[in-house]
Amino acid sequence: MSALNIKKGSNKHSAYNLRTTFSDIEECHTLAVIVDNEAGVLARVIGLFSGRGYNIDSLTVAEIDHEGHTSRITIVTTGTPQVIEQIKAQLGRIVPVHRVNDLTVEGPTVERELALLKVVGEGDKRVEALRLADIFRANVVDSTLDSFTFEITGTSEKIGAFADLMRPLGLSDLARTGIAALPRGV
Repeated sequence: MSALNIKKGSNKHSAYNLRTTFSDIEECHTLAVIVDNEAGVLARVIGLFSGRGYNIDSLTVAEIDHEGHTSRITIVTTGTPQVIEQIKAQLGRIVPVHRVNDLTVEGPTVERELALLKVVGEGDKRVEALRLADIFRANVVDSTLDSFTFEITGTSEKIGAFADLMRPLGLSDLARTGIAALPRGV
């Protein structure tokens, strides 16, 4: 009897679908994780990512219910759809996790980020920095004779664009909070 000569892949006449159904396309997802507000929970959630080699693009954490002792962890991560599903499933198995929502697939969301930018400059560069800050609706929160500190709130793209424009004008320091997100509507 001869051995079967099955080649990788399939065609419309094959009884076996040997092609992978996994996507190689990486997607960016925003996950909202509701957890108990107790010591070590954040370390366990972050440990899940680092232990499996997943990257975190943005991370914000804050208490949302003082009486209920719960916090909200907003994580922005990138991966294939299979990796994202695996992350959500593994997060859901951690004991102090109450709920995991993938805001990216649940519908429209409101996402905002806060940034502080210190711009050092003199003369025309100061005037140009103030003019651009007005266009981007950034607030001056500190001013000295040779620098400004701007506060800007908006999407990550808006903050990135503002920072790119401030670099040639003397951007010396930048601090970003990470994304805070909520689903839109009811």
